[in-house]
Amino acid sequence: MISRHNVQRVAVHRVRRNSTEHSSDTVANSDVFDMVAVEEPLEIRLAYNTDDGQHREQSVSVTMRTPGNDFELAAGFLVGEGILHSSDDIVQMRYCVDREKQAQDYNVLSVHLRPEVRFDPSRLLRNFYTTSSCGVCGKASLDALEIQACPVLPAGLPRINAEALREIDGQLREQQSVFQKTGGLHAAALFDTTGNLKSVHEDVGRHNAVDKVIGERFLEESLPLNQMALLVSGRTSFEIMQKALMAGIPIVAAVGAPSSLSIDLAHRFGMTLLGFVRGGNFNIYAGAERIAV
Repeated sequence: MISRHNVQRVAVHRVRRNSTEHSSDTVANSDVFDMVAVEEPLEIRLAYNTDDGQHREQSVSVTMRTPGNDFELAAGFLVGEGILHSSDDIVQMRYCVDREKQAQDYNVLSVHLRPEVRFDPSRLLRNFYTTSSCGVCGKASLDALEIQACPVLPAGLPRINAEALREIDGQLREQQSVFQKTGGLHAAALFDTTGNLKSVHEDVGRHNAVDKVIGERFLEESLPLNQMALLVSGRTSFEIMQKALMAGIPIVAAVGAPSSLSIDLAHRFGMTLLGFVRGGNFNIYAGAERIAV
């Protein structure tokens, strides 16, 4: 659903070729408007008790996101980092209060853990690897992920018929309501073994869209998702594969290309990875045993 929070109307100068077929002349019209995707920061804070009973609150992430489904985004992010294991770990999630404005700050979200749940800041995955935008050591990243007690994926299961995969990119496009208005959002979706889409979320960030999908199911106590597959609208990175693995998703498909490290991760942890899933075609980069062709 499109809301005033995730899209914004802006004035633009639209430049087009004039009516002369072979002319390179252009004309501008300043009396037009366009719809763009909203991008705002979301700070995720974690409130927890230390071993000696002291209450602390710590910022664990700042991400640029499209507003909407922030609770799902936060939950999905914390699942991917190996911090949350059950929805019962959470006492509450709430937006923080801007003391200067005496109003809720919808760009700062606090996740309160049960007193019995322990959080060790040094265990955050980001302490073991850097994102692809900063450079990454592949072996160190895979080793760090391996010690996070990842869910064990069912060997060779589930199996999906290739025919069920041929239309999923079209189904995803049909569900991208905000993308259709703005052209500026990524999407992530869960689909079942018959190729039916079960959940779709959009966001200006690829990783955020994945977090929203996983977080939604986590809050519904539906993890692990070992009978589902994940479809993303862009390319597949190490971090997207990491998030899928921590949620127990054995199959990841992408409209775009995979990175080399995402392929390494798929092989190492027994995942199935598909790329260039569009127009009825796709490539299998790992885990072909789950695809019945």
